[in-house]
Amino acid sequence: MAIIAALAVALTVAGPPSPASAKVPTAAKRWSSLMYHSLTPTKEYVALRKKLASQRITMAKRAERVPVREAEHEAAQTAVTKAVTADAGPRTRYALAREELASARNRLTVATQLRPKNAAAVTAARNAVTAAAETASARRKEAATAAAALKTAQATARTATVELDKSITALETSKKAVQTNQRRLKALDKSAELRADAAATSRDVVTAVRGKFAVADTTTVNGIRVHRSVAFAFRRMLSDAKADGVVLSGGGFRTKKRQIELRKINGCPDIWTAPASSCRVPTAIPGRSLHELGLAIDITSGGRTLTRDSAGFAWLDEHAHKYGFVNLPSEAWHWSITGG
Repeated sequence: MAIIAALAVALTVAGPPSPASAKVPTAAKRWSSLMYHSLTPTKEYVALRKKLASQRITMAKRAERVPVREAEHEAAQTAVTKAVTADAGPRTRYALAREELASARNRLTVATQLRPKNAAAVTAARNAVTAAAETASARRKEAATAAAALKTAQATARTATVELDKSITALETSKKAVQTNQRRLKALDKSAELRADAAATSRDVVTAVRGKFAVADTTTVNGIRVHRSVAFAFRRMLSDAKADGVVLSGGGFRTKKRQIELRKINGCPDIWTAPASSCRVPTAIPGRSLHELGLAIDITSGGRTLTRDSAGFAWLDEHAHKYGFVNLPSEAWHWSITGG
């Protein structure tokens, strides 16, 4: 039921068939439905694709943040190294100043205990203690300043390490999330399988349509008349090509009468029996051309027939299979659902 509903949507896009049209063959319905599903992602797929796009943006931002954190971490480690060096001198000088103060105090004790008492010696020793105490105090402040700077540098380094670890972890988390959803998205994408199924039925479509074809089974897509069963896919192909900057046009359906005229114009040795390759321009025998069913299009771009070195051909060569169209190798401009 889902396939039939989808087909109804696809055929509605092309316009309702007129009362004179033949009943759409089952094979054509199946091809149309398969291509509709191939080109129309499910809601789950669209939602996951949107989520994945957001996750990729987050991952990119986190990836940019890691080098910044690495630079901060390296700078912090360098600062610690410098602070350790800067701390060593004041610490040593403070230790020496304390030793000198202790020695000065011992000398003062000795001077005060000498008998007979030597007032000048006591005064000199007392002055030495005062000077040593002042030096020790100054050295203590210098050492405290250096120690505080070292402590700050170490704290900054610890923070930088934590932030770097957090950034790396966040990036790895983003990578895993993206990889997981990439796998999920790939699993949800059935377009290749659906296209393959459609391609496998394409010759059955030609056989079925040829047996029941009516001109009313065709419809116009951007001025090009094609069979209703391929209209949805063909319209999407032209639209997507235009979005990529490649404007495609061309000629699709033509009557058997017109095919006969072309055989004459293109110098075919015999209208009904000569092979297409014997004409000046390859032209199928009337009744055998897919153009007569609206299942083939001679594509042009910029008013010119496609050549293999044209931008239009390059785009189709890369993308047309996504829409169920295959090129006839001998004619760069000729595209159909079978490649015939």
